[in-house]
Amino acid sequence: MIPVRWVLLVAALLLAGGVRAEVEVRSFDSAAEHARYRALIEELRCPQCQNQNLAASDAPIARDLRAEVLRLLRDGRSDDEILDHLVARYGEFVRYRPGWQPATYLLWLAPGLLLLVAAAVLAWVLRRQRSVAAVAPTPEQRAELARLLGRNQGNGDG
Repeated sequence: MIPVRWVLLVAALLLAGGVRAEVEVRSFDSAAEHARYRALIEELRCPQCQNQNLAASDAPIARDLRAEVLRLLRDGRSDDEILDHLVARYGEFVRYRPGWQPATYLLWLAPGLLLLVAAAVLAWVLRRQRSVAAVAPTPEQRAELARLLGRNQGNGDG
């Protein structure tokens, strides 16, 4: 009789056979080239994954874009030229930090505007609370309050 743990081990190995990890091996001419490559692929967004940069994505298009970035680096292009090339091809979406242009003004200014609106609403609410709390009761309201409190205390309900 074969022990259950051996059966489970063989089953796990057979199932794991379909799993593969792909590692890209790239050689660089210098440490500076490698640093530029890393900086660029970490700044560029994968068009398919949408919330991952090229460095973290396993998508086929990300692999192609990493190769494209390296090719452009080796062609002697500057970082700005590489970014411009990829933006022209994939749109401003491919950058995590889009450029300052009319189409992205709202994107850049929205956090500050929302913070200003939140501060204005907070100031309005606090001012309103202070003004409501600062209103003193009229003599008639005090008499009514005393009458109500006296009635409740006298009834024993209090």
